[in-house]
Amino acid sequence: MKTKLWLYTSAMALAWCGVANAQTASSGATADKPKASTVGEVVITAERRTTNLQKTAIAATVLSGADLIKKGVMTVDQLQFVSPSLTVNNFGQGNDVDIRGIGKGEHNSQTTTGVITYRDGAATFPGYFQDEPYYDIANLEVLRGPQGTFSGQNATGGAVIVTTNNPIIGGGYTGYAMTHYGNYNDTGLQGAVNLPISDTLAARVAFNGEYRNSFYDISGPWKGDPDTREGSARFSLLWKPTSNFTALLKTDYSYLNNGAYFGDALVLPNGQPNTETHNLFNFGNDFHAYALDQFVRNTLKLDYVDPNSGITFQSITSGQTGRTAYSGDIDGMNSPPGAGESIDEAVSETMISQEFNIISPTKGPLTWILGADYASNNYDFPHGHFDIGFPPGGLDEALEGTNLTHNWGVFGQVSYELPAGFQLQVGARYSQWYTHNSVRFYVPDPAYAPFNLNYTFDGSYSGDNVTGKVTLNWNLDAHNFLYAFVATGDKPGGLNNILLFGGGGTPAPFAQESVTDYEIGWKSSWFDNHLRTQVGAYDNMFHNFQVIVAEPGVPDQTTELNVPGETKLYGVEGSAEAVFGDLSLNANVGLEHSSLATFYAQDTRLAAPPGGFSLTCNPSTGPASPTCVNQAGHSQTYAPDVTYNVGVQYNFKLDGGDVITPIASYSHISSQWATLFENRSQDDYLTPRDIVNLSVSWTHGTYIATAYSYNLTDDHYVAAAASPIRLAGAPRQFGVSLMKTF
Repeated sequence: MKTKLWLYTSAMALAWCGVANAQTASSGATADKPKASTVGEVVITAERRTTNLQKTAIAATVLSGADLIKKGVMTVDQLQFVSPSLTVNNFGQGNDVDIRGIGKGEHNSQTTTGVITYRDGAATFPGYFQDEPYYDIANLEVLRGPQGTFSGQNATGGAVIVTTNNPIIGGGYTGYAMTHYGNYNDTGLQGAVNLPISDTLAARVAFNGEYRNSFYDISGPWKGDPDTREGSARFSLLWKPTSNFTALLKTDYSYLNNGAYFGDALVLPNGQPNTETHNLFNFGNDFHAYALDQFVRNTLKLDYVDPNSGITFQSITSGQTGRTAYSGDIDGMNSPPGAGESIDEAVSETMISQEFNIISPTKGPLTWILGADYASNNYDFPHGHFDIGFPPGGLDEALEGTNLTHNWGVFGQVSYELPAGFQLQVGARYSQWYTHNSVRFYVPDPAYAPFNLNYTFDGSYSGDNVTGKVTLNWNLDAHNFLYAFVATGDKPGGLNNILLFGGGGTPAPFAQESVTDYEIGWKSSWFDNHLRTQVGAYDNMFHNFQVIVAEPGVPDQTTELNVPGETKLYGVEGSAEAVFGDLSLNANVGLEHSSLATFYAQDTRLAAPPGGFSLTCNPSTGPASPTCVNQAGHSQTYAPDVTYNVGVQYNFKLDGGDVITPIASYSHISSQWATLFENRSQDDYLTPRDIVNLSVSWTHGTYIATAYSYNLTDDHYVAAAASPIRLAGAPRQFGVSLMKTF
């Protein structure tokens, strides 16, 4: 497989060399023939200053707010269809984002994320509250690979950076309003307006709201309202009293009532895997269901440029608080009374972060950035608000307590210009992390009081690490930029929880995960910047790779462990964007392969061997058996071998200035494995996702009317599998929208 990937890299390089020869043969536009539209410059802020993406040694996809609207990307779940090597496992409020197969393996408070999301410069909640919609966006960056220097911990897979539109001083009363209506009674309204206040002060107000009927047709005695009701608002205030100082305050509020997240059974009552896709939206449920997120985020960004030295001093302060509540049937079946499993939870989360940066001017051969950051995140599980039923109303286990994590780090990067267009960049970060659990598991039913089913845990775990990046850049000419780097990243360790009903105690903590990434890339532009391309290859080596496995003694609960030995991940990626007059084209592709080191784990879904699971399978030595499976060579979960997407649009210009623009796109995400065991009999195999989007817009002055269809072919696919249920991706949606700018 590795040989195939490198051959593919060579093939892409040869293909683009052919393009280069074609470009040389073509003289392009002449003085008496004006140039057609070209691909605009794309900038990126990943390294704490604005740089040209084509001259920055980072594999990234950057989308403007207009791009997101045209591509129908409103949430993180839809990003996977417009960026290579990206998948989103839609567990609802706990969406898990994976880039190059690295991310968040399980949506709980202890499993740290491998893809960090920033909103307006501040890191957001790590794992929950991920359904925050994209509206009034300036640009969005998907960074692939370890971002150890600037994003630090929790960015071993990459980062997603979302920047919303700022107020404009002197910009007048400008903005937009957009409404849509579609099937499932999908009704939405969003907009924004810039508010000039004075010569030094401006504000901006943006909002987004949506109502939609449920995708699901549910039978059974379940209770709840499955329809979606969402409302978000943002207030921004920009103050610039002098040319050297800027203060930007943003407050976001979101009420995201998702109705409920339903799933059907992975394995049918007859023991056979549930491979049918027609029933993904039509099945039984026997418990109250709802899903609600509410949160507020405040971010204050201060920038001061020293007039003498040109050095920028920057501060980003953020405070976030939210509450996520979820209730649902977790066995995926309409069970008879007195049977089945359920969960009913409400968790509060508060996050505070601070970052300071000192940024040199861009002039001169030597440039540098120094910084420090701190983040504290606290989960609160209130008494009486977290209950797991086995079945509900019978033998329930409740949880109360707190989980606190915090980390701090110092970092810096130096860039030095060398002769012949070369540049050397060296970055490093030192980080410390700490986590503390103070929790109690108990059975609330007084009937079980004599059995003393009351378990407490109060423990801490901490560590530190050094990560960084060494890069050699080569500006071959104005159209070609090549780079090679070695980057490292670390993902903090954590605490495993008490096993269900005691279950033999509390498993040991899991250690931090480390990755070393070797990467090369080539970014180029052709035909007088009508075509822009990126191609790259990477080879990652992981130590103490973190995995989730079922606890042998308590099969209904998972434990996080570290894989001994070296886990490997490698691949190639390419992208191209072209504009030739009124025709625009884009394409992205990612090929990857992962391979776990030797690691034995019990597949507790199978029949237990004599003596029980826990007595017959050692994680390091086995021995191998039908249920004690050696994971060596198995893929990482949710790591498809192939991802690609292509898109095309054309502007048909009419008399009077009107424009008709059809846009079509196709995205493919190959099959994935939902568990390390790769066991088809337990429905671990997730089929490919093939998504076709089509829209036609009519631009008339300041109005844009659009007819759209997302998932045109109504591809039914399993978006995520969390034993014992599977959750569906969104079905076909179609409708019309109207946008007015002013």
